[in-house]
Formats: sequence, structure tokens, C-alpha cells
Amino acid sequence: MGGRIIFHVDVNSAFLSWEAARRVAQGGDDIRLFPSAIGGDKERRTGIILAKSIPAKKYGVTTGEPVAMALRKCPKLELYSPDFRLYEKCSRAFMDICREYAPVVEKYSIDECFLDMTGTEALYPDPIAIAHTIKNRIRDELGFTVNIGIGGNKLLAKMASDFEKPDKVHTLFEEEIPSKLWPLPVRELFSVGRSTAERLNRACVRTIGDLAHLTGEEAQQILGRKLGQQLHDFANGISDAPVSDQPEEAKCFSISTTLENDVTETEQAKKVLLALADSVAARLRSDGARCRCIGVTIRSNDFKDRSHQRSLEQATDITSEIYREASALFDELWDGRTPLRLLGILLSDLTRDENEQATLFSDDSEQRERARSLDRAVDALRMRFGADTVVLGNNYQSELKVGRKYRAQIEHGAKGSGGRK
Repeated sequence: MGGRIIFHVDVNSAFLSWEAARRVAQGGDDIRLFPSAIGGDKERRTGIILAKSIPAKKYGVTTGEPVAMALRKCPKLELYSPDFRLYEKCSRAFMDICREYAPVVEKYSIDECFLDMTGTEALYPDPIAIAHTIKNRIRDELGFTVNIGIGGNKLLAKMASDFEKPDKVHTLFEEEIPSKLWPLPVRELFSVGRSTAERLNRACVRTIGDLAHLTGEEAQQILGRKLGQQLHDFANGISDAPVSDQPEEAKCFSISTTLENDVTETEQAKKVLLALADSVAARLRSDGARCRCIGVTIRSNDFKDRSHQRSLEQATDITSEIYREASALFDELWDGRTPLRLLGILLSDLTRDENEQATLFSDDSEQRERARSLDRAVDALRMRFGADTVVLGNNYQSELKVGRKYRAQIEHGAKGSGGRK
């Protein structure tokens, strides 16, 4: 076998599996055995599907589709609300098991990680056998299943883990590329999206093997120089990306949503924009970052995108400031007549320097610190009691609508942390 040995561990239908494992542990039904899904609101028929069971998949339910559409396909579909605290707990648990076997474990996403097993041959002479051991321990101790792909680099390991599911171990080494990788549709190659696949298909490139057998120059003519060369390398199993246990600092934060129904009213659009600003600002704060540039993207119902961005005088992580700037950018972008189907916010030009230059007006600095303290209090409550604990009102500049039970806690948290830096 020789060379590098990389594992890719991927939880099967993670959010649904984790909810199912919790319910089974509590003596409840295994929701993996009937049509079920995570995400959205069944009564209001809103939101999107985040994960679905295999029985739901047989009805044609797909991840990312609107709940209303999924319910038309499968009227008896059972929906469960997402619980991100549970997901973080389960994510840590399965990665902790992985760390018992691998010297380097890279968290790729909440439900995926890479293990660099290179150099462990003396401990684990049979990589397939130890992969089964890891897989079975996760299943037996934690109650959910994973797929493990094994390859000579991260690309091949990830492609292998996507082969037959669930609860499987697959290999994709260099000598197996012609038989296992090349016959697959080109759409299944890592980093090939729908539009890229369509461009390749129009050029009569329908399988990964078709792409691999082009010259690099031919691939570049179809897809452009950078993307063409990258995907040509991937089709031939070429990748030298290292497995790193040091998380890479985010260079920007973005969030967008495709609306279930076209938006035609400014007030309605601003509610969506506020929810997006609230979410992306919390992620910014969680990473210890502030942004110096805010961008907004809108997509009309004729699928035309428009975007606008603005640099800030002061870096910020304050929800109200991010929403205010995003709202102003939106007003500049939208004519108020063309129905909208997507809204998005981008925070960029990040800094993690806590030494922020004060403004000329002390009351402005004090006001910003109060707003920042309130944001921190809201973040803490949501972390402890769940995301729905605090709901931002229509006019966030002057009002917070919160559950009666927690209003006093928010006010106390804001006052208690005010003035500290």
C-alpha cells in the first residue's frame, strides 16, 4: 500500500441520526425507521429540510428543499426541530473516539473529520480492520453510524466515504481509481456543482473518467484556467492537501437564504435581513472577530443577482450595527418592485485585534459597548437555553422581544458586563 494513509469519517445523515440516537437512548422510537426529517415547521409548512431518513428519501424528500414541497411528496413525514447543542455534543463525542487512534485529526465540518493514519502501520498493520473498529465503536457506544473512506490523500478518502451507505468502510487507493472513480458521473466529483457539471456535459464530458482523460489544456478551455486544472487533477486523484489539527481562521462570514415565497414588501424583506444579520453576527462574535466591510446580495425571481458592499470606519461585531448597514445597502439595491427570492449578507475584511480605536465622542463608545454587552448576554442565553430563547423584534434598533422568563436575565447580563473590556 505505501505512502500516506488518510481516513475520512462521515456521519450518516448526521442531524437525524443524532436525534434518533437520543430518542432511542430515552426509550423512544427510532425515527430512522419511518419517514422523518429534521428542520422546518410542519404546522406552518415553512423552513427547509436539513436531514432526512432513508424511508423519507424513498418518497423523494431531499435535503435543502422547502418543507412544503417535502410534505407534498410525503404527507405523513414527521418533522423534528434542530437542536444544535445536541449536534455539537455528538460531534465532539465521535471525534474524541477518532483521536484515540490517529495522531492528527482535522475537523472538516460538524459531522466530518479527516484522520492522518500515516506512520501508524506498526500499531495498525491493516487499515481496513482498524477503520471497522473505529466505525463499530462509534455505532455501539454512541448509537449512530458513520461511513469511513480510506485513501492515499484527503480527496480520495472523501470520495470513498461517499460510496454505498450507511455504516460502511470503503477504500479508494491510486490503483483503484480506474475501476472505482472513473465510471462515476462527473457531477459526483468533489467540488463539481450543478452548473459546472452542465458545462462539462455540454462538452461531452459525462463521467469522471472522461474528465481525467482530457489534457489539462482541454479542461481549462472548458472551465477556465484555475478551475479546469484543479478538477482535472481531482479526476486523476491528485491532491496534496495536508491533514491539519489547527483550524484555519475564517477570512469572511456569509449567510443567505432562498425564500419559500417571493418577497414583494420592504417590511417583509427587512425581517429576513434582520434574522440573517442576527445569525451571522453571532458567528462572528463566536470566532472572536470583527468586520470592516459588510455586503448584501439580492436575487430577483428572474434569477438575476445584485450585490453591494460598504467599508466601515470602525470594525464591528455588533448585531444592530451590522443590521443597520445591511438594511441601508438593501435600500440602495432594491427598486421595491421586482419580487425577491434570495437575500444574503457577507462580512469581510476581518480583524481579531481587541484594541479598537476609540471614536472622538465618548458617549458613542459607551453606547457601542452597551450594545456589545447586550449581544454577549443574548449569545450566552441562547447557548444555555436554545436559539429560540431570544427573538429579535421588527425594529431591533429600539426593541428586543424576548420571552418573559428571560427578560430580567438579559437586562441583568447587559448591566453586569457593561463597561468591561
